[in-house]
Amino acid sequence: MKLWLFLLTILLLSVSAARAHETRPAYLEIQELNASQYRVVWKRPILGEVALPLALRLPDICQDLEVPARYATLGSLTERRVIACGDGGLAGKIVAIDGLEASITDALVRIQTGGGRTQTRLLKPSSPSFVVPEARSAGGIAVEYIVLGIDHIIRGVDHLLFVLGLLLIVPGRLMLFKTITSFTIAHSITLGVATLGYASIPVPPLNAAIALSIFFLGPEIVKQRRTGFGMRDTRSVNPGSRITDLRSLNGSRIAERVSLTIRYPWIVAFVFGLLHGFGFAGGLTDLGLPQAEIPLALLLFNVGVEIGQVGFVVLIFALDKSFHILEIRWPHWAELVPGYAVGSLGAFWTIERTAMMLGVIR
Repeated sequence: MKLWLFLLTILLLSVSAARAHETRPAYLEIQELNASQYRVVWKRPILGEVALPLALRLPDICQDLEVPARYATLGSLTERRVIACGDGGLAGKIVAIDGLEASITDALVRIQTGGGRTQTRLLKPSSPSFVVPEARSAGGIAVEYIVLGIDHIIRGVDHLLFVLGLLLIVPGRLMLFKTITSFTIAHSITLGVATLGYASIPVPPLNAAIALSIFFLGPEIVKQRRTGFGMRDTRSVNPGSRITDLRSLNGSRIAERVSLTIRYPWIVAFVFGLLHGFGFAGGLTDLGLPQAEIPLALLLFNVGVEIGQVGFVVLIFALDKSFHILEIRWPHWAELVPGYAVGSLGAFWTIERTAMMLGVIR
């Protein structure tokens, strides 16, 4: 058991329950109608039946031209209004999201000028306000969506635990490449399908299914530790030959315990990757982006997700290499800790999210 596996598992568990993709980003859209008037759309995520305690704060000079319209949609509380902000408009003025600093969510801001140019910004708890800028370049907009994708995967503890579980049952670098590629292809398919509106899965059963995918990996990790497969041997190996060796060295009983998941993890990665793709799509579809902007946003957001995912895998192997050099040895029982920890957390999430889906808990 590598020290980094134990530490990383504990770290992910310590921040898991409150941040497992249960909080979606808020969304603010400001469309310029003329030099001083704007149409505003403000969406706050709903958890259970309660909207997050966030409040849009516009400059004092801005006044409503009509009574704001407020209504609830799937997963959010929406407010639409038309405002006038004086002769100078909003350029150079501060817009803030009060309450964002006390939350664990973000807010995507989209500003469309009268000339058709679009600007986007990502507000975080550490920076809940911004100064409305002049027109920005297309490159700046692209960076915003890429950053949003990276942030989405980093904050998705359930997705990261699933990737970690896959790494723990992968027998070698060649199989690792096939597994990660399979997961990427699968979630890219459903990310595109869901974001473009061709298919969707309601959020409550989707969250329960994603939790179930994590729970599924727990027993497989334990089996892997008992049969000798996994990341402890990072050389490219043939799973079939490894099973043959196990039969010759330990008898057929050990080989029979090697499941299809351990021998061909890329199959599991693809199947469950389809589910996780729908989860990634929530990061875009919940924002209510205009149809004309979705294809580009989808591409750049997916690029950001892949950067974050690859960065996570690289970090794991860097830690593995570092602690291998230190030659830190743990007792045999400690090798089973990641499997039981991932499985237990997956079981907890599955029960919790199923209960929420059935209305047992709020």
